Amino acid sequence: MSQAPALRRADRVMPEAETLALLERGFCGRLATIGPDGYPYCLPMLYVWMEGAVFLHNSSARGHLRANVDLDARACFEVDEPNQVFAYGRFECDTGLAYASAILFGQVMVVEDRQIKQRFFEALMKKYMKEDTGRPTGFFPRIDNITLYTLNPERITGKQCPLPELSQRWPASDRSMTPNAKPN
Repeated sequence: MSQAPALRRADRVMPEAETLALLERGFCGRLATIGPDGYPYCLPMLYVWMEGAVFLHNSSARGHLRANVDLDARACFEVDEPNQVFAYGRFECDTGLAYASAILFGQVMVVEDRQIKQRFFEALMKKYMKEDTGRPTGFFPRIDNITLYTLNPERITGKQCPLPELSQRWPASDRSMTPNAKPN
């Protein structure tokens, strides 16, 4: 694992408990892997945060993701919750986004254990299917037709930018980064 650079905006570091809570509730994450040509490959995926790791699934057909993981297990996973765009100063460039995000770095591994796959799918359905559809639960006849991946994090970072109170937003407050600028 490479040494993490210091976060430029240390004031936005999210406490560990809040970062883990975001991972627990996040809807969709993005998994980035490294291809044989050195280019990153990033795709959105539903996921479950379980047992201190990210679990994701895909088809058992060998495609771009599996080829990358087989070549180089290093990966990055990101989840975010955008909130609202807000103005904090008198110029258009004085605009920000309220958000929370978590980024994990680690190794992606293929999980072959059928019991872990079963637990994953039960957790996945619990997370994403909120209504009782009357279908049989805990029965996944295509469980052997998927590849289950896990990313065990070596490093996790969380950042946030809370939505400022109205009194801290334009026009009530002018927090422009270029206070001496003059429009043409």
